[in-house]
Amino acid sequence: MNIEDRIKTNKGPLGQYAETSEGYYIFPKLEGELGNRMQFHGKEVIMWSINNYLGLANHPEVRATDAQASSDWGLAYPMGSRMMSGNTDLHDQLEEQLAEFVMKEEAVIVNFGYQGIMSAIDCLLTRRDVVVYDKNCHACIVDGMRMHSGKRFAYLHNDIASLEKHLISAQALAKEQGGGVMVISEGVFGMQGDQGKLKEIALLKEEYDFMLMVDDAHGFGTLGATGAGAGEEQGVQDDIDVYFATFAKSMGSIGAFLAGTNDIMTFLKYNMRSQIFAKSMPMTQVVGNMKRLEILRTQPQHKAKLWENVNALQSGLKEAGFNLGNSNSCVTPVFLEGSVAEATHLVTDLRQNHSIFCSIVLYPVIPKGMILLRLIPTASHTMEDINLTVIAFNSIRTKLTAGEYRKTEIAKHSE
Repeated sequence: MNIEDRIKTNKGPLGQYAETSEGYYIFPKLEGELGNRMQFHGKEVIMWSINNYLGLANHPEVRATDAQASSDWGLAYPMGSRMMSGNTDLHDQLEEQLAEFVMKEEAVIVNFGYQGIMSAIDCLLTRRDVVVYDKNCHACIVDGMRMHSGKRFAYLHNDIASLEKHLISAQALAKEQGGGVMVISEGVFGMQGDQGKLKEIALLKEEYDFMLMVDDAHGFGTLGATGAGAGEEQGVQDDIDVYFATFAKSMGSIGAFLAGTNDIMTFLKYNMRSQIFAKSMPMTQVVGNMKRLEILRTQPQHKAKLWENVNALQSGLKEAGFNLGNSNSCVTPVFLEGSVAEATHLVTDLRQNHSIFCSIVLYPVIPKGMILLRLIPTASHTMEDINLTVIAFNSIRTKLTAGEYRKTEIAKHSE
């Protein structure tokens, strides 16, 4: 069978639903200003599905800075890779400010989060090195593992005994091969909202020799006294050797950065292929991200409002008897039981009749027979948004339990 014939017959776990789901459940088209209320299929919905944690995407200071930067620099400047012709003082300044904020010696900015951590993993590891990572790590980390030519072990999610068991094997294998060991966790696991057990992982450094990498995309800006993330929240920021976070969550932008010791960051700066052979981050993003970081540092009221909303939403759902799993972050997962078809009818009801838009997550991300509705509270949400959402969730749960969504076909929609 040739490649084209194969992809016609095997469209993948999501691709098989393309004809019935695209534009509504998959690749939905949201319109209007980014915020707590947006437009979907011609109607206003309460939006729980964008990672604009601090509401900075539409902050007036941010919008003004982005517009001025575009006017000053255009979208092309600087041209070329940063190593060759695309470096500027402002790139350096952003890195210095980021390093100071997350309490590290040095930082390196990268153009995209997904590409950035994949490239860092590829850069730091040789075939002699061994990686031990949480089995629930994000796809970007898993894809980084695919690029790694050496041995890797996946430990059970947030299971320190499982991690230690694999560490013993990894340490022995690395010693035999003349390599080292890297442990990778997330600061906050983005689907289920639980923090990685960074404190417990850090304690293992007393007995085992490993480099700790943490993907803190959802913790940066939302956790810790200053917003420096899950490491600060758990008191182990100093034990994180390679700290990674994106600008796409709390800062409402694009791009990412890595932070750590001078030695590690210099190595990445001079060896990370995705940065050496790619165009530098445009100046508009650099300037815009500097403004966002400034607001994050100097206007704590946005983080305070975020957590006021998080606590109100999560408390309201828990008091109503919903299962939020082990979330101890802003990410708010609601677990229900039901089939794929039931999930589509349930979500349609939420969107059409209750004007609630949230993400739907199904197998293979979670076990078969389960439905995960993921809500992302932001500083922009209101108490009215929260109260209406709890009421809507009570309604759809009653219908789900009564079997009203029990249909075999996936709900179809027309424009």
